[in-house]
Amino acid sequence: MLTITTLSSGSKGNCYRVDNGSSPILLECGVRFKEIQKWLNFRVNDIAACWISHEHKDHSKAALDLMESGVDCYMSEGTAKELKLPEYHNRLHIVRAGEVVQAEDWTVLPFDARHDAKEPLGFLMQSGADKLLYLTDSFYCKYKFVGLTHIMVECNYCKDILEANCDSGLMHPKLRNRIMRSHFSLEHVKEFLSAIDLHLVREIHLIHLSEDNADPQRCRDEVEALTGIPTYIA
Repeated sequence: MLTITTLSSGSKGNCYRVDNGSSPILLECGVRFKEIQKWLNFRVNDIAACWISHEHKDHSKAALDLMESGVDCYMSEGTAKELKLPEYHNRLHIVRAGEVVQAEDWTVLPFDARHDAKEPLGFLMQSGADKLLYLTDSFYCKYKFVGLTHIMVECNYCKDILEANCDSGLMHPKLRNRIMRSHFSLEHVKEFLSAIDLHLVREIHLIHLSEDNADPQRCRDEVEALTGIPTYIA
């Protein structure tokens, strides 16, 4: 049974711990390394690996510090180059969309995401009988998934709230357009979940919600009503 806990989620930083009982991992490290250390009770070396979706600092800020502390970090070549990480570092692992990676007792299939980053990825991750989908910072996903037990998916904004903030002058139209071309909305999430196999899913975690453009309670309620699956806000 996977246990998913959140240190931080949203534009100020993203970092999640996923524990399979033997090889806990981090998904993203977009906060200061000192915060991660405190959160993990200074047992950073208990973490088997960190998987990073793309180079934006709210997802990757502590990457080099983690590597220097002995944690293996997995990311795309584009992400590593944008972060200017040392290519020779023995804790840096380059992965490619569509190529399965075996890391400790995790089997991971990276897949391409759609975001304004160099080479963003989502991750399909399996450990034992558990299969986790991790998808963030992507305005579209062309893939269908089966056999999932856990889902972590971005639910960045509600379209009507975003439009209202733009109409009222709280948001510039250029920013609205950028958000719509790079992030998953509540509406996207519901369409996506309606198109994939959910019969084994035990938990849905909605991540990377905007403070200004999303209503957390509404997002949780609508997804839970649609799927009948316990839904949590990161």
